[in-house]
Amino acid sequence: MQTFKDRDDVEEWLDPLGYDEFWTQIEIFALAIPPRAECDDDIRKGRAEQAVVLNVLKAMARSQIIADQALPPRDLVAWMALH
Repeated sequence: MQTFKDRDDVEEWLDPLGYDEFWTQIEIFALAIPPRAECDDDIRKGRAEQAVVLNVLKAMARSQIIADQALPPRDLVAWMALH
């Protein structure tokens, strides 16, 4: 299973994924997202553009992965020794 150190790791992993690759990559997670068949149907019938569906799916996946793995925010400041 894919593991992440912080929330930004999830974003960096999801960001470059295209629609087909997204579905392949998220199979290892038990995410509560609409099934691919439903998303494909919405796109095919013109209810939503593929880019919009993908953005929503990525947001749902990001939120659930961060919560499931209890990921902290990334530290922006490096720790310094004060001695």
